[in-house]
Amino acid sequence: MYSDTPIAGPYAHERTSVSRIMVLVVLALVPATLFSLWQFGWPAIFLFLITVGTCLIAEAACLRAAEKPLRPSLLDGSALLTGWLLAMSLPPWAPWWIGVLGGLIAIVVAKQVFGGIGQNLFNPAMVARVPLLISFPAELTRYVAPAPLFSPQAPGFGEGLAITFGLDGPDMVTGATLLGQVRTDLGQGHPLPDILPGIYQPWSDAVGTLAGSMGETSALLLLLGGLFLLSQRVITWHIPVATIVTLALAATLMNLYDPAHYPDALYHLVGGATLLAAFFIATDPVTSPISPRGQLIFGAGLGVLIYSIRTWAAYPEGVAFAILLMNTCTPLIDHYVRPRVYGRDRKGAPIEYADDADAEVTR
Repeated sequence: MYSDTPIAGPYAHERTSVSRIMVLVVLALVPATLFSLWQFGWPAIFLFLITVGTCLIAEAACLRAAEKPLRPSLLDGSALLTGWLLAMSLPPWAPWWIGVLGGLIAIVVAKQVFGGIGQNLFNPAMVARVPLLISFPAELTRYVAPAPLFSPQAPGFGEGLAITFGLDGPDMVTGATLLGQVRTDLGQGHPLPDILPGIYQPWSDAVGTLAGSMGETSALLLLLGGLFLLSQRVITWHIPVATIVTLALAATLMNLYDPAHYPDALYHLVGGATLLAAFFIATDPVTSPISPRGQLIFGAGLGVLIYSIRTWAAYPEGVAFAILLMNTCTPLIDHYVRPRVYGRDRKGAPIEYADDADAEVTR
């Protein structure tokens, strides 16, 4: 005997889950992270562990305060990934309290205040990065040239602890990123042909043998990680490609206009955190548009903002600011650029098929 009442929902089930997505993103970050930790030694390792640990502890504390179960949320990997991305955006020899404060801001203020995973309006790691940069510019702009772990010039385990926990003088932490050095020299009136030869080697910058945060010093490995995410269908190509193409196009046009003051596209792609942003941060499904066209708009806007902030604003790196600005545009993009409903046109009207028209004529 058959019944017209369905006994189960007509849903298509996939193996995708929050925890699987988080694990795959973390796996994609592992090569670039391990390379950067090896490049910057024990201080970077300690800061990474402190930042990630703070995020996990803050997540547990917020869940306990809200009387929510700890196990599902802590095991879904979202807090781990937030701390991971935040650590990748910090100077590798930053003091311990930068990691603690950043982790608290990312989890408590940017995530749990809004209701937890899936409810936040802005990317938590970038919400932490921006106030840290504005409030503590000295600590957030001190960089070191890579000193590979266990090399003669690298600090040992004890020295690394002393650097991270402020027991050794900040005179050990000097230097600037490629973007910061070029911005400073341009501000002093030097043309690019005089600046770049001594500090800009595209291959070295792509591999990661230059000063910067862990997310700025391994563009090639980040690109490989991003391609892995695309191959696993964790992300789609729309945001990364739109971001990279728009940034490259803007840089190329300005470089053709005035090559003495505007670097070329490769400089912007391998320098800074462009690839970390394009593949790992901007593609956050919670804070980016849901439709393919909306994602293209989002990525294009991100590329324009990154270039504009790097070129004309007060900060040499504009990734965090650009992502937060585009996060604010996501609801507006989703409102006006919606995916087409199956069986309806772009305006939402039902699509009339030939069979339907023939049936109407027959009646």
